[in-house]
Amino acid sequence: MLFGCVLVAVLFLVFNAPALLAQGSVSSSQLTPLQFEIERERRRMSSTETEERRDAVMRLGAMKRADSSRVAANGLHDPAPIVRATAARAILSLPPDEAAQLLLPLLQDHEEFVRQEAAYALGLTRSRAAVLALINVIEQDKKDSVRGAAAVALGQIGDESAVIPLTNYLGRRVPASGILNRVRRKKSDENEFVRRAAAHSLGQIRSLAAVPALVDVLKDERAPDDVRREAATSLGLIGGQQAISALGEMLTARDPYLSSIAKESLQRISPENVKRP
Repeated sequence: MLFGCVLVAVLFLVFNAPALLAQGSVSSSQLTPLQFEIERERRRMSSTETEERRDAVMRLGAMKRADSSRVAANGLHDPAPIVRATAARAILSLPPDEAAQLLLPLLQDHEEFVRQEAAYALGLTRSRAAVLALINVIEQDKKDSVRGAAAVALGQIGDESAVIPLTNYLGRRVPASGILNRVRRKKSDENEFVRRAAAHSLGQIRSLAAVPALVDVLKDERAPDDVRREAATSLGLIGGQQAISALGEMLTARDPYLSSIAKESLQRISPENVKRP
């Protein structure tokens, strides 16, 4: 009975130490070394120096403890974008749905790289609570870097409701190269990254519903090489007769990397469909 009472008291102190210390209810000498370290970083987060606040958030995240991540979550509201972006990863030791709920508001941040980091972090939570918001990012965010991060995240989460938005984006064409498009080359490259991320994520989700769109881009000789290669890899992960047929056609593709990936994908699905020399 006595042991149980002591255990309850210790657990209460562990989870409430920062708040109690701030209120003066406990002294620093009553904290464990880990609790003391968390409290020290919590105080550093009140610094007027942006770099010190960022460093404190990083240290809290590196502890990989739920209680340290909860303190780091205060950085999600920091006035400095770099601190907010750093905090997005520092809270990942929280339960997935709790972390996702804290991260979702950052998808509306006015800074592009903060939204991008929030999207990547949401993918790492694997929380399905983030799927709808990430789909909205793919459809509405104006920055390709953010849309690309959202596409990656949807693949990591692996929810089939993302298949249609990802296939829709996969079907978008990058502007053709040429003199008139040289000024648009950077944007074209970014669009290629998003399409490649969408193709990769469809392979991670492994839904047969994605096969027609992946086959279309695989056969499209105007599509960027890397996008076609990623489509071939994803078809190998999904499988099905339509995938086998399309990959078979790519065994003689002019792009040697594509033909090699097609062969590997066929071997993964059905080794007997690959002709041996």
